[in-house]
Amino acid sequence: MTEFCLGAGLLLLAAFGVLLLPILRGRRQQREQDRTALNVALYQERVAELSAQAERGVLDSAQLERGCTEAARELLADTEQAEPTRQRSLGITIPLLLAVAMPLLALGLYWHFGAAEQVKLTQEFAEPPASLAEMTTRLERAVEAQPDSAESLYFLGRAYMAEQRPNNAAKAFERAVALAGRQPELLGQWAQAQYFANDKRWSPQLQALADEALKADPNEVTSLGLLGIAAFEGERFNDAIAYWQRLLAQLPAGDSSRAALQGGIDRAADKLRAAGGQPTAAVQLKVRVELAPALQGKVKPDDSVFIFARASSGPGMPLAAKRVTVAQLPVEVELSDADAMMAQMKLSDAGQVELVARISRSGQPTQGEWIGQSAPLATSTQAAQHLIIDRPDSRETAP
Repeated sequence: MTEFCLGAGLLLLAAFGVLLLPILRGRRQQREQDRTALNVALYQERVAELSAQAERGVLDSAQLERGCTEAARELLADTEQAEPTRQRSLGITIPLLLAVAMPLLALGLYWHFGAAEQVKLTQEFAEPPASLAEMTTRLERAVEAQPDSAESLYFLGRAYMAEQRPNNAAKAFERAVALAGRQPELLGQWAQAQYFANDKRWSPQLQALADEALKADPNEVTSLGLLGIAAFEGERFNDAIAYWQRLLAQLPAGDSSRAALQGGIDRAADKLRAAGGQPTAAVQLKVRVELAPALQGKVKPDDSVFIFARASSGPGMPLAAKRVTVAQLPVEVELSDADAMMAQMKLSDAGQVELVARISRSGQPTQGEWIGQSAPLATSTQAAQHLIIDRPDSRETAP
């Protein structure tokens, strides 16, 4: 847009130059003509004065002749100093050519730099669409006009999913990930679209996408919902219940989808009982996390705080995790199977765990700057636990 404004300004200056040139030249010529006329008038006045003096006898004929010659010499000298008047003119051809060329140049600059399509789209988006199809069409045109806009691709993918076009949605989300990076929400949307595009067939690739999303954000809602659906379709009803309970905990109290999600949990529990099984007994660990006073000035309010439980022996991967910020401390949370990061690793399957709270400025749960940790405790512990983040985190790998 800057180039467009600069070009338009130069064209405007050129146009003013063409218009002002004849005026300035005419004024200059007029000044030369006025000066010449004044010199002639002064010469005539001088000659008349010399003639009057000769008639009165003040000057003889020789003196009159010398006076007239001197006056004529002065007139000639003044006239030679003046620039000759130029009679050249632009004529009508050049102004006509400029009158045609300048609008064409301005139009070319506008189409090249002026983002006419974006302006038109902005005007259209100011009005609510009449239908979902119209909104999808607008988003398609927005992506065409701005192919490097990850935001436009994200909303286009959502529109495709609403129109039950998962193949198109998967391609849009894949492009958005390529542009914006592997953000948890984009990964979850991409996995969900690909799942429905594959006729609800689960695959290791989809599992990897969902796991990656939840590793970066344990509360990523699309991945939780998708893993619950995949587990239900695969008749892994306990896993489905765990994922959906975890998702249910993220939804606001008045969210309209809570009833449908609870219905899915109840159906999974019914099918589990019908198959002779029972829903896994609920395991909940209550934890209160505080920041040591000595660290108050060393952390920022928006720094991430990861609170998790890991097995006292065996793999160091968190069995259940929640994410808050320093600004929310002190905070009380509950960890359960609903907070599991992977379906095959649950809090209820562990005998003893350690509780950890880690502050991470980068937002990565695997490493941070400050940490608090508990002694090993049984998962059946009912009493609330107390963690104080009070020492540097020296770990460089996942806990």
